[in-house]
Amino acid sequence: MSGPKQLPILFEHRPALQRDDYLVTSANAAAVDWIDRWPDWPGPLLCVWGPEDCGKSHLAQVFLAKSGGRLLVAPEAEAADRPGPFVIEDLDRPGADWDEEALFHMFNGLKSAGGHVLLTARTPPARWNIGLADLASRLKGSPVAEITAPDDALLAALLVKHFSDRQMKVDAEVVAYLVPRMDRTFRAAADLAAAIDTEALALKRGVTVPLARAVLERG
Repeated sequence: MSGPKQLPILFEHRPALQRDDYLVTSANAAAVDWIDRWPDWPGPLLCVWGPEDCGKSHLAQVFLAKSGGRLLVAPEAEAADRPGPFVIEDLDRPGADWDEEALFHMFNGLKSAGGHVLLTARTPPARWNIGLADLASRLKGSPVAEITAPDDALLAALLVKHFSDRQMKVDAEVVAYLVPRMDRTFRAAADLAAAIDTEALALKRGVTVPLARAVLERG
């Protein structure tokens, strides 16, 4: 008869955010290609968009490391006087309040200076509710790169990465069991790895297919 579960001590884990750690499949290859091509962009602005937890922030960090750029919380008109490059994340998040004029001036200033800004969002700029016609026109004419829903290869790679970030040793058969049975989202991969980590710590057991099955069945 097994004893009661023990409450796990949750250690902080830090995800790897280097270029070599970024997992490339058909779901994100277009976005990765744009980052690899920098600074050979046709204009000052690129928007990478896709669902939550699809790797946009990771790719933004890769871009910052590659370019020596700076992360901005929101568009800054005065940034137009500097070549950048810059990153601004989640411009279309609910409740986001940013200055359209500031982004318009940034765009024009960076174009004149030969600088760049990378935007990330959950939807493409064409779907944003932009009131400033000149800005809407510039966004419409700028390149976008979509990160699509994950395929099997990317889901498996994401699980391996999340387990690795948590310093967990998980056999390939566990990953092979999980991929066709889990929710097919980026968020699900992160949440599932966290739940399995918590369960393994609580039981003081390694990660096995039966343990993974139990976590999946609980939802």
